[in-house]
Amino acid sequence: VPLQDVWGRDAGRAEDRLRAAASWDERFAIARDILGRRMDARPPVDPEVAHVWRRTLASRGRVRVDGVADEVGWSRKRLWSRFRSQLGITPKRAAQLVRFDHAAHLLAAGHCAAGVAAESGYADQSHLNREIKAFAGLTPTAVAEAPWLAIDDVAWPASASVSSPARHP
Repeated sequence: VPLQDVWGRDAGRAEDRLRAAASWDERFAIARDILGRRMDARPPVDPEVAHVWRRTLASRGRVRVDGVADEVGWSRKRLWSRFRSQLGITPKRAAQLVRFDHAAHLLAAGHCAAGVAAESGYADQSHLNREIKAFAGLTPTAVAEAPWLAIDDVAWPASASVSSPARHP
């Protein structure tokens, strides 16, 4: 999606400021300022939604939506609605993505696909294969060799270990 579709007129102003900057340091300062102001302007996330997100990360995506809905005192339907409106995806999709991320890192660490499927909560290896294909468009072998997995060591050096359940804020 083009930035203008998301930010409207602000996108053009941001592009103009970034183009006029004389250095990369100045561009990064401008980007930090723009993103900071947008983050400050957004409505806060419901504590219940934040709790469900933290539980999803801590469980590496192996969380039942009904169970976390009960934990926060909401119906499944309300949880799905609030989660989706605030994070842009359903709790189930979030769990699938977190589980995929964990599995991809295990594959990159050299674990075999069958073992990764079992450890990551997939029903079997073919279930793992289908989800990896759906998310990445690749086979488990190709995901294991994907250069984009190496970015984590640069972006989140303190959490480069595969055993860390929460690499993202």
